[in-house]
Amino acid sequence: MKTPLRRLWPALLVVVAACSERGPGAAESAAPSSRSAQVAAPAVAPAARPSVAGALPNFAALVEAYGPAVVNVSTIEGGREARGALPEISPDDPLYEFFRGFGFGEPGGRQPPARGEGSGFVVSADGYILTNAHVVADAREVTVRTTDRREYRAKVVGIDRRTDVAVLKIDAKNLPVVHLGDPQRLKAGEWVIAIGSPFGFENSVTAGIVSATARSLGNPDTYTPFIQTDVAVNPGNSGGPLFNLQGEVVGINSQIYSRTGGYQGVSFAIPIDVAINVKDQLVASGHVERGRIGVTIQQVNQALADSFKLQRPRGALVSQVEAGGPAAAAGLKPGDVILAVDGKEIELSSEVPPLVAAIKPGKQVTLTVWRDKSERSVRVKVGLLDDEPVVAQRNAPKDSGTGKLGLAVRPLNGNERELLGTTGRLVVEDADGPAAIAGVERGDVILAVNEAPVSSLGEFRSAVNASGETVALLIQRGNAQIFVPVRIDF
Repeated sequence: MKTPLRRLWPALLVVVAACSERGPGAAESAAPSSRSAQVAAPAVAPAARPSVAGALPNFAALVEAYGPAVVNVSTIEGGREARGALPEISPDDPLYEFFRGFGFGEPGGRQPPARGEGSGFVVSADGYILTNAHVVADAREVTVRTTDRREYRAKVVGIDRRTDVAVLKIDAKNLPVVHLGDPQRLKAGEWVIAIGSPFGFENSVTAGIVSATARSLGNPDTYTPFIQTDVAVNPGNSGGPLFNLQGEVVGINSQIYSRTGGYQGVSFAIPIDVAINVKDQLVASGHVERGRIGVTIQQVNQALADSFKLQRPRGALVSQVEAGGPAAAAGLKPGDVILAVDGKEIELSSEVPPLVAAIKPGKQVTLTVWRDKSERSVRVKVGLLDDEPVVAQRNAPKDSGTGKLGLAVRPLNGNERELLGTTGRLVVEDADGPAAIAGVERGDVILAVNEAPVSSLGEFRSAVNASGETVALLIQRGNAQIFVPVRIDF
């Protein structure tokens, strides 16, 4: 059974410290007779052992110096209209009072807003903060609380779902900031610590070691070479920093591998260099550009290595080349094994997507490939990976189409339209208020408004604004199309 990867949502963290003691009398002098026997015994050279630190590190100074730059992130999502679990019972019904005592027959009301907790850290003294995208992606309000208990309303500058990185901005100056390290220098076995708010317990510190670097989590298109650790992280640690012993942030705690939803000894962090690259692009332009070459790749195992006459399993096997894509134009073929990207050797197929994604679109990249039992170089002009469509703001003004209906809508890209088998161009990201009551759901594709086809957010808003008290949405759900009438709540 495949164990699920779980993102870290608000959460109790118990830190257990273990230490070893030397037994009493270990340093006592030996008896004279014993001493003479020892002198007489032939010298035997001790077996060579690897050097191990004699004492566990003390993290107190590190936490005191950089802990103030770690913040708690609280989020509030909008409340939803709840319908009663059972039909309402008329007050004239003889059993009305009986059933009302058990809560039956009460009208559905507005559910309280959902609240969430996460962590973050300040990367610039003027108020820029890094956290996870999944912490703030669905939030209507974001509040940042510092270690001295000051609170700030935060603006979401941008989110990047592909790397799970988000940038927040608060109106503040002269804030304490973290120092950034180089995750490329991390090695398995190094000590690291996490600071965050597991289960809402703010400024909790846990320690462990790096278990592995450049870890792929099973998605062949992942753009994040995760740092794996055994640091205890739990729901609420999401977005918090991972420090090395020099007090430098080397990652952002993001995910755990668990059968229970809680920490089970394996956690993952986003390398800080990946996060800073995303942050800089989001601040500068509001979106992230990534390179692509248009191939599907897979891992090379022993059987495939034998088939292609490789000395051992390594590299990334090209299983498909996108027609008309950069790789096709360069002559790459299915069956080629990518052994290096611009001279950087590829051991695992998961190393290729982040390397290519980091290359600026339009630049040339040299791929070393294995073809016909020999190596050759192929020059490829890197293309632009389609950015994630921008989601219409959930807190849109009341006079906008999404505000009237309570919908968050975004455009579909070409790949999504092909996968869904639809001619529609707009998809529902979230349904609230009137639309949710009418039965519109996340994932519904909007085809038309009052029989008028809509293919852009502008057309959708205009059609809704021109409607009366009821809007008839033609939606596609799965392979079915249906009109859903939505009464606008003025």
